[in-house]
Amino acid sequence: MKIVRYQDGPAVKWGVIEEGGVREMEGDPYGQFHLTAKIKGIDGVKVLAPCAPSKIVAIGLNYRDHAEEVKLEIPKEPVFFIKPSTSVIGPGEPIVFPRMSRRVDYEGELALVIKKTAKSVPEERAGDYILGYTCLNDVTARDLQPKSGQWTLSKGFDTFAPIGPWIVTDLDPSHLEISTFLNGERRQHSNTRNLIFGCKALVSYVSQVMTLLPGDVIATGTSSGIGKMAIGDRVDVVIEGIGTLTNTVVAEE
Repeated sequence: MKIVRYQDGPAVKWGVIEEGGVREMEGDPYGQFHLTAKIKGIDGVKVLAPCAPSKIVAIGLNYRDHAEEVKLEIPKEPVFFIKPSTSVIGPGEPIVFPRMSRRVDYEGELALVIKKTAKSVPEERAGDYILGYTCLNDVTARDLQPKSGQWTLSKGFDTFAPIGPWIVTDLDPSHLEISTFLNGERRQHSNTRNLIFGCKALVSYVSQVMTLLPGDVIATGTSSGIGKMAIGDRVDVVIEGIGTLTNTVVAEE
């Protein structure tokens, strides 16, 4: 099932993608819901970020090739940081290149969406807490990253967490091709089998530290091939079984 969050006139609604259309959902995917008979063409609605997380927990250095690329040791435990809810945008919305930065990078990632409140979840039960999977771009002001001892400065700007286009529920995340394209040219390419820590392990580990709420997102990390974007560029994150998240880069006003 592909769960989509969209704007229909002034209302924000949930739905399911069916043969190019959107079937409206009553309720929400975190609890009780049923699908109505109301169907709209996908072109007739504005597709939003597929969830509104209270927080994004982003995992760093979770592909071996990326850790080698940035010349850092392979972590023995997950390394994570927080991206604020205000950084979230949906497919088609612009990434704003902030005046504070001279270099802004793309980082295409598989993200998982939490289904229900999770605290201290054993790894063997972690799948019960995952609603599904989507694409995420962990946009990073690379030149600002070394300026502090943590990464929130460089990764927390408004618009620095494009998510979408929808949440796929019936998907095995362990062997998915993942690519990032800049202006149509592939710059990143890997497979989720190269993750150091898998999705269930991440849910379990993070939930030992903090309570994960319905709609929260864990971004599972990026592969090698990170690189800079310029104003006017288009970036596409493409994940097998999910689809394509597309955004363009604009200057800060």
